[in-house]
Order: sequence, then C-alpha cells, then structure tokens
Amino acid sequence: MHAPSGSRAALLVLLAATGCNVGPKYHPPAAIAPTANGYPSATLTNGAGVADDGSTWKPAAPGDAMLRGKWWEVFGDPELDGLEAQVDLNNQNIKQSFEQFMAARALIREARSQLFPTAAIGPSFNRSRSSANLKNSIGSVANGTTGGTGTGGTGGTGGTGGTGGTGGTAGGTTGTAFGGTESTLWTAPLDISWEPDLWGRIRNTIREDEYSAQVSAADLENERLTEQAALAEAFFELRGEDALQAVLNETVTADRESLRIAQAQYETGVTDQITFVQAQTTLQSAEAAAITVGAARATYEHAIATLIGKPATDFHLPVRGITAPPPPLPIGLPSQLLERRPDVAAAERTMAAANALIGVEEAAYYPTLTLTANGGFESSTFKHWFDWPSRFWSAGPAFSETVYDAGLRRSTVHQYIATYNADVAAYQETVLTAFQQVEDYLAETRIYSQEIAKQREAVASSQTYVNLALDRFRTGLDPFLNVITAQNTLLGDQQALYTTQIQEMTAAVQLVQALGGGWTAADLPTPDQVYAKPAPAETIQIR
Repeated sequence: MHAPSGSRAALLVLLAATGCNVGPKYHPPAAIAPTANGYPSATLTNGAGVADDGSTWKPAAPGDAMLRGKWWEVFGDPELDGLEAQVDLNNQNIKQSFEQFMAARALIREARSQLFPTAAIGPSFNRSRSSANLKNSIGSVANGTTGGTGTGGTGGTGGTGGTGGTGGTAGGTTGTAFGGTESTLWTAPLDISWEPDLWGRIRNTIREDEYSAQVSAADLENERLTEQAALAEAFFELRGEDALQAVLNETVTADRESLRIAQAQYETGVTDQITFVQAQTTLQSAEAAAITVGAARATYEHAIATLIGKPATDFHLPVRGITAPPPPLPIGLPSQLLERRPDVAAAERTMAAANALIGVEEAAYYPTLTLTANGGFESSTFKHWFDWPSRFWSAGPAFSETVYDAGLRRSTVHQYIATYNADVAAYQETVLTAFQQVEDYLAETRIYSQEIAKQREAVASSQTYVNLALDRFRTGLDPFLNVITAQNTLLGDQQALYTTQIQEMTAAVQLVQALGGGWTAADLPTPDQVYAKPAPAETIQIR
C-alpha cells in the first residue's frame, strides 16, 4: 500500500522543516591574552642562593610544562597527601557541587524527551444521576411518567405509579429513578500528542542544557580545586604556627635563664631591683605570646577538620613545624593558562549556553505544529467495554502562530542577546583575572624567596647581638636593658622569618590554584558524556 502523493509531499515538507534551526551560530570570542610570554616557561626555585638580579627563575624542562594529577604531591609532605585524599571524598561543598552537576545532567534528558511524542492512557468508570428538576433534559421523568425513547441501553425502573421507558444517550445505560436519569460509562482512552521541532526550539534547548551541564562540571572542578587549595593553605598556616610556637618556647626558656641571672645578681647586690623587674616583665610577655599562638593554631586545625568533613572536636594534628621550602613549580606558557583553568572553561561554556538560548527565543517567531490523536474504547457495560463496536478515535494537526504580542518576542530576544554580551564580558574578565592572579603569585613567591634569604641573615646577626649583650651583662659592662633590646630584636626577626615562610608556602599554593592545578580543558565532559545516564554509584536513593 502506497501513501498518496500529496501525503508524501506533506511528509517531506515536515521532515525538511524539522531540520531548520534558527538562531545565531556560536563562535567563541578571542580572549584578551598577552601578545607575548608575560612570564617565562620556568620553574620556581626556593629562596636559597638568590641571584644578584633578583631572578628566581630557570628554564623548565619540557616534561615540566604543566602540573598533572594530584598537584599537592609536589610539596612532598605525606601528611598533606593523606588529608587531601579525604577532601574529595568527604568535603560537603564538593558533594553539593556534584549534586548540582547531576541535576544539570538530568535537565538534558528532560529536554530531549520533548523530541518525541507523548502518550497517555486514562481508564475510567463513571456512574451518574441527573436532577429530576431539569424539565427539558433528555430522558427525564417526573412523578413516575414514562421516560423518552433514545438509543442505548434499557431504562431503569420508574418511580411509584409507573414504569420507566427505554431511553438514554448513546453508549450509556440510562433510566429514571424517582424522576431522575442515571447513566453508566466505562472508558479506556489513549491520547497521543507530538509537536515536531520545526525551527530548532527543542534542539537549541538541548544544546543550552548540555552547555549548562558543562558549566556545572567546570564549576565542580573549580570547587574541588578551591577546597584542595584551602586545605593546603590551612595546613601550611598551621605548620607555620607550630614553628612560631617553637620560637616562642625557646624565647621563654632564654628569658627564664635571663631572669635567673638577674635575680641572682639582685640578691647579691650586683644589680638593682629594676633590672630584676625588667627581666621578670620580659619573661611574662614572652609567656603570654607563646600562649596566644595556640588560638591561631586551633583555628587552622578546625578549618582543616571541616574541609575533610570531620567534626572539629574529633580532629587533631600533631605539632610539627615547616620542614621544607616550596618545591619547584612548573609554570608553562600564558597561552596554556586558558586551557587549564576550570573557571575560564565555565565562563566560555556559559557564553555557548546563552547563545543557544537566543535560538530558543527566536523560534517563537515561527508557527508551531501539534499533531494529536486519541482513541480507545467506551461502553455502558463492562461486558462490552472492549468490543470492536465500542471503539472511538479522532486525529488531526493544529497550527498556532502568534499574530500580535505587543513586542514581547522581540524584547525577549533582545534580552537574551544582552545576556550573551554580558557573558562575553564576564568571560574576558575571568581571563584577565586569571593572568593577574598568576602574575601576582609569581611576584609574591619571588619576592618572599628573596626576603627569606635576607631574613635568615638578620636572624643570624640578631643571635650574635643577643650573645654579646648577655656576655657584657654578665660581666657588668652593660645594663640588662641592652639584653632585653637584643632579645626583642631576635624574636622579631625570627617571627618575621617564619611569617614570611608561611606566606611563601601559601603563595605557592595560590600559584598552583591560579594555574588550574592539574586540570585541563580535555577533562571537561563532552555533550554525549553529560547526557549519558548516571552510574548507580553517582546516585543516592532517597528512602
């Protein structure tokens, strides 16, 4: 059996129309990037042996052009490695971002379902009785009079004084009871509806959801990197506080010895009481400072506990100072940065989603076609419900076109064009911020490295100053005030040294974060991957 030529032509037109896709084509804008290498392809060295020209950079080996995988392992600290492994498993912010990504993936499947017809069934049973006071109703009888004749089933028993006649509507058993009309209807309908995607509205919606899911995937990786970096920073801050605690403990020990000497000299009449009081005050100040460090350490320890998903009450880290300077960090080229930062990838995918949304709105200018069909079986008795004569059906197309909307569609398209342009500006700002952050942390690590080298020299000189001041005090050449001055100078230089070392370590972590960690744009899931049904391990069953 062949379809009429007119039907084939209509089908061809329909298929051709479903291939149309209105809306602008997406072309990523050129990023505002350095025209030359703003920073060299280099690896960061530690603060030892700083060159006279202030340079702390050396050419990187080809294999060191980028960070890979677990970036924190470059710091060579097994304790940090163990903590970082717990972040990905237990950090609640990462879990929240992951579920948002899963929700974004589900939206793609929701949008794709619109490409296909929908079918619904709704079997029903209905028993009804009409009012006896409806004077002109078909089959109504009052005071026991005979009902009208109609097509359908046998009428019911009439009221007192007469017998009800045959009557009722087609397909239903009707009759009179106490002057009213009763009917029964068994229905099994099937409704099918399909709106062909003539102008790409659904396809652009799918693309918009796919790009949005990629944005969510990039946001997940950015959140993961942020939490990992926050843990590393808190870890090195805590180790810095441990180093400061050790310095202050040594200071307290030295001040106690100074107080012992001052007390002995005061008791023998060699020095006056003011010297003894000065030594006592110096010790008490050092003890107070040593106690204060514990508060900062506790804060960083609690932050680490939260980052790895544990109650702060149940988490403790042993005391240990900073053991090593920052390791060499692969920097790479500026052109690589745009492929390595998940926030840049998210900004670019946001533009793509906004572009697809313009196409969704432009499709509103064109007519829509809806194909509907419904049919099934209905009967007044269950016995004949699915008999062939009980069937019914209807089918037909419907076109719809808005002829006047007071500029609504035009304004909506303009709105989404403006949204796209704003996303372009946001993308460029993200790129500029990325280069700024890399330059900032490169400068910080270089300058802190130089500062540490000079600060070590200052600590050595201050220690010599303290030794000389103590010797001259013991021999009575200088007052104890000189010792206090020397000790305060040493303590200030030591605190400055360890503070700068903490800053250097955290700046190195921030540099890694600015470089995108070990992530690359190749890790971003493709549209097919974000559309794929999630694995059982990726879903949590709610009971």
